Amino acid sequence: MAGALLLSGAVAALFGSTIPAQDTSATLDPPPDKIVIEVATVNGSGCPLGSAAVAVSEDNTAFTVTYSDYLAQAGGAADPTAFRKNCQLNLVVHVPHGFTYAIASADYRGYASLQPGAKATEKASYYFQGSPDTASISHEFKGAYNDNWQASDSTEWGQLVWAPCGVQRNFNINTELRVDAGTSDPAKTSFMTMDSTDGDISTIYHMAWKECPKS
Repeated sequence: MAGALLLSGAVAALFGSTIPAQDTSATLDPPPDKIVIEVATVNGSGCPLGSAAVAVSEDNTAFTVTYSDYLAQAGGAADPTAFRKNCQLNLVVHVPHGFTYAIASADYRGYASLQPGAKATEKASYYFQGSPDTASISHEFKGAYNDNWQASDSTEWGQLVWAPCGVQRNFNINTELRVDAGTSDPAKTSFMTMDSTDGDISTIYHMAWKECPKS
């Protein structure tokens, strides 16, 4: 699914870590110019070739990732290696001149069927290429559970980490689903997916924007 997505839309960014924020002037409005997002690589057991797609919103405020084969399961007849699935997206984000970006929040959703005594975890990690810092946020769900699930990661404005101005750095998103059968009936299967049963977008990333310092 590599290739450029040229859309009048939004982009990517990163949750707070120890990297100091750029000294930039804040702007609440996204840039009006078109954004190009190139999917450099898609790797992982949760996103086999052709099963993940990236789309950008028309207002430069969000982009979405849709999965069609992201399933972790444990117990019953599940394969012993199926308890953990992951997917790493490596995105090349071309930002209009004079702007930088950060991820203000991310919304994840899917479906889970967990037996009593079982549990599942959704985890996401974010980092820019070349950065030693990785921000990770996880959410746990406990059985008995049989419903759609949703989890949100968010960062205060003052803690956002911005893409460096004037430098092209790929942005990486590594998601993970993990299911633990725990004390549940070993003959019964528990599972968790990273997509909704009604077909809605599974993951939405909301963007924040700043103007770069004038040179």
